[in-house]
Amino acid sequence: MTQTERYQDLPLEEVIGDRFGRYSKYIIQDRALPDARDGLKPVQRRILFAMFQEGNTNDKPFRKSAKTVGNVIGNYHPHGDSSVYEAMVRMSQDWKLRHMLVEMHGNNGSVDGDPPAAMRYTEARISAISHELLRDLNKNTVDYIPNFDDSDSEPVVLPARFPNLLVNGSTGISAGYATDIPPHALHEALDAVLMRIENPAATIDELMTVIKGPDFPTGGIIQGVEGIKRAYETGKGKIVIRSKTEIETIKGGKEQIVITEIPFEVNKANLVKKIDEQRHDKRLDGIADVRDESDRTGLRIVIEMKKEVDAHGILQFLFKNTDLQVTYNFNMIAIHNRRPTMMTLPLLLDSYIGHQKEVVTRRTAFDLKKAKERLHIVAGLMKALSILDDVIRTIRASKDKRDAKNNLMSAFDFSEAQAEAIVSLQLYRLTNTDITELQKEEETLNALVKKLESILASEVVLFKVIKKELLEVRKQFAEPRKSIIEDEIEEIKVTLDVLIPSEEVIVTVTKDGYVKRTSLRSFTASNGQDFAIKESDYLLYKEPINTQHHLLLFTSKGNYIYQPVHELPDIRWKDLGQHISSIVPLDTNESIINVIGIESFDLDLCILTATKEGQIKRSLLSDYVVQRYARPIKTMNVKKEDELILAQLVSPSDEVLLTTYYSYSVRFSLDEVPVTGVKTGGVKGVSLKDDDYVVSVNVITQNSHDDITLVTHRGSVKKMGLKEIEAGGRAKRGVVTLRELKTNAHRVFAVVLTNKADELVLETEKGVQEIVQSNTLRPTDRYSNGSFIVDTEKEGKLVRVWKRPIEQKE
Repeated sequence: MTQTERYQDLPLEEVIGDRFGRYSKYIIQDRALPDARDGLKPVQRRILFAMFQEGNTNDKPFRKSAKTVGNVIGNYHPHGDSSVYEAMVRMSQDWKLRHMLVEMHGNNGSVDGDPPAAMRYTEARISAISHELLRDLNKNTVDYIPNFDDSDSEPVVLPARFPNLLVNGSTGISAGYATDIPPHALHEALDAVLMRIENPAATIDELMTVIKGPDFPTGGIIQGVEGIKRAYETGKGKIVIRSKTEIETIKGGKEQIVITEIPFEVNKANLVKKIDEQRHDKRLDGIADVRDESDRTGLRIVIEMKKEVDAHGILQFLFKNTDLQVTYNFNMIAIHNRRPTMMTLPLLLDSYIGHQKEVVTRRTAFDLKKAKERLHIVAGLMKALSILDDVIRTIRASKDKRDAKNNLMSAFDFSEAQAEAIVSLQLYRLTNTDITELQKEEETLNALVKKLESILASEVVLFKVIKKELLEVRKQFAEPRKSIIEDEIEEIKVTLDVLIPSEEVIVTVTKDGYVKRTSLRSFTASNGQDFAIKESDYLLYKEPINTQHHLLLFTSKGNYIYQPVHELPDIRWKDLGQHISSIVPLDTNESIINVIGIESFDLDLCILTATKEGQIKRSLLSDYVVQRYARPIKTMNVKKEDELILAQLVSPSDEVLLTTYYSYSVRFSLDEVPVTGVKTGGVKGVSLKDDDYVVSVNVITQNSHDDITLVTHRGSVKKMGLKEIEAGGRAKRGVVTLRELKTNAHRVFAVVLTNKADELVLETEKGVQEIVQSNTLRPTDRYSNGSFIVDTEKEGKLVRVWKRPIEQKE
């Protein structure tokens, strides 16, 4: 062969496809998935078989694990020692398997996830129940195949005298398939097998009268019978496993939660750490201490409450947010007829029963063959004893053993096997008493042959044998159930009162986006003075609010931020707040336009939003509740060149007043604005002229006695009664509210609804503030331009207008 012929020119995808296909076939059939008959993966089967072959059984002393691992690797499983030892350790852990298949001396890990000691330190042997998996293995009950180097042979499957796949369950991940079969109580699994033998058409409902559901070695409470039933019907289903807990009262009137059982496959140390993190991070203020008090008598985790804290509410939160409660998803895939198959409960039982039929049939045939062979020998020995002298004479006259056998066969018509038995006889066996023993043995063998032939001849008798043996296993190994099963999955209700202590705080939000909550103590100590704020910034929101309430912060890009008050940083009154971008990222040029404090989202209210280009919409307050988020959420679909200018809580009886830059005003009832979802774009509120845009949107409440106060860009202020602008329809051009001048016409800067107790503050870009008390303004009609308050040429353009009660001085 030349050098060039050694290489093949093949497409990469073909090579990868072929190689991955072979690898997948191997890991599916011979690594990660259990066999439906004995419930074992190849590595587990090889470990048990190797220990069995070495006589490392439970009636003999323990043997070093390293010896077994070396034996398994050298003879049957050419993989890493760690993979074999880890599989062996798992088979010895009573929190992983319902019935341990390996007994181990030494440190074999813990429910806290501690690693086991190295295999040179631990000792192991197969457990008593493993004997039932291996029983009759040497009676040709199962097929053998050559091992990896053809130097030995190993069983394809074990005889499995109990349904191990159901009893111990299995978990594994291969290519394209994963399996999760939970463990079950031995007596229930056997009862289900027995029922299915009695009635091969037994339904899931009938089977579930005996096999109630999974039974985990760690106990716990299983919720969701419907999920169990669905899993038994289809192979897939979901249940909830909940820790077993009690609430105890301790001295000082405090309560504590005591956990005595945790869900299957949950790491106890991680669970305790996670619960303690909730306390440490102040997410659960009610917990005083978390202790792991587990010892050799059993598992015990104690969660101590602070004084007057309701432990039940805390427990509900922990069920929801930690592994005190987990969901378990059945995915019952096993190798059935050399193929990965989704196993239903009837298919699992039938597969096991079919295997038992084959095992018992093959064992019976093996025993029958042996009995007949022995019967033949016994008959020969009895005949030899009856003509003993002739036999002895013939043997003495022979040259050697072979010749003696030939002479016996030709002289007395013995078979090869009988002749072999005769020449191998020891002299003491030629005593007279021996014939009676042989006659007794013949009787016994004849009875045995008859019995074995009846088993092979009748399926009814065969099943009787299977049932008898299963009942013996049940009697010897059955244990009481560990897991409790409850019909319904209990809904977890977590109330805010439990998690967040109720506290009145002052929340502030500035226009530039600095937010903070301040305790009343800090606020009072500063007497509300010396509020930390940047020079060009100003307060947008300052209200007393409870930590159990929420803020909605609306931005110019049509987004909103859902902010629970208790999550805001607690900062002193005299210190600058935290920027909103460190809580939720905002786009460049996106600013906060309004903040609303919400006590409850269940109120029959809407949030009204409006944009500069005249779009307006209403959405239900209840639509604004959010569970999880990492960025601002849409409150209105705002076009790129448009921006949000209003977000306000409104009730159904309110009216809305829109005023544009060119002084057009439209007033209409909110009934005109349909209620839509938060992500919609709204409807047209006002019909705008070219280059016109909405400056102010005001909500007029029912029976309002406010006046309309209008500020122009030239610093003029005027006051009008509400009756000056009559209510009409939506999407109109509206009425003019200023007198149009030919040169330097007034344009609207702001419109504010005021009453006699209010005063307006007008601020210019040079920092000049002019204050106008509302009750000093004379009411005018729509066609006047008001009185000049600010000289914008001298003091700079207006930048901001706001109202405040007259008595408040900032």
